[in-house]
Amino acid sequence: MSQAKKAKEFAALHVKGIPLILYNAWDAGSAKAIADAGAKAIATSSWSVAAAQGYSDGEDLPVEIAEQIAGRIASSVNIPVTVDFEGGYSDDDEKLASNISKLLGLGVIGINFEDRVVKGKGLYDIDRQAKRIAAIRRAAERENIPFFINARTDVFFGNGADVEEALQREKAYAAAGASCFFIPGLTDADQIKRIANEASLPVNVMVIDGMPSSDELATLGVARVSYGPIPYIETMDALQKKAAKVFS
Repeated sequence: MSQAKKAKEFAALHVKGIPLILYNAWDAGSAKAIADAGAKAIATSSWSVAAAQGYSDGEDLPVEIAEQIAGRIASSVNIPVTVDFEGGYSDDDEKLASNISKLLGLGVIGINFEDRVVKGKGLYDIDRQAKRIAAIRRAAERENIPFFINARTDVFFGNGADVEEALQREKAYAAAGASCFFIPGLTDADQIKRIANEASLPVNVMVIDGMPSSDELATLGVARVSYGPIPYIETMDALQKKAAKVFS
């Protein structure tokens, strides 16, 4: 399947009320296991990818290693692969576009792209983040790939938790070329429903404590559910317990 066809297939999996489930991977081995289990697509978790290499989340993992892992995953499975690329590893739009072009060259069909200032404080203002998204879209269009940009807002991760601001960001990000709106940290059912109803983009949530059930998320209009670092954490916990028995 061509990269462009994978990108189109991935976009088509985002249906309001029938959420795509993404059990996030961290390397080629975990991606293959998840694909063999029946996943329709592979998504990475930046937290998990970094932890698996001995780094902290927040772009501490060198971009060259992040790209290498993304490429290995994309070449190891025959389903769409989207990468959690945090803030794109640059504040400069030209460098950001270059980084995206490299991912495209590796066979990746989409990214998570967050509005948190990764190496600073707070969030990019709405207009600035929209311009960053537009730069990514232009880079993808030059390669003729319908790249899936999952625009993540960290409004609900210690940045005010204002639904009105989130909706303003969704509108601007959609106009700039985003494909989906990711709202990690939000668990309130009424607020999730409001955003899903008012957003023009499909809405993505992340599984955390207090999150409504998958069935309820479907009724709320969610189109995508991500497990984030949970698969890695649970796998490492199981490994540690197995190892403890060996060494006891």
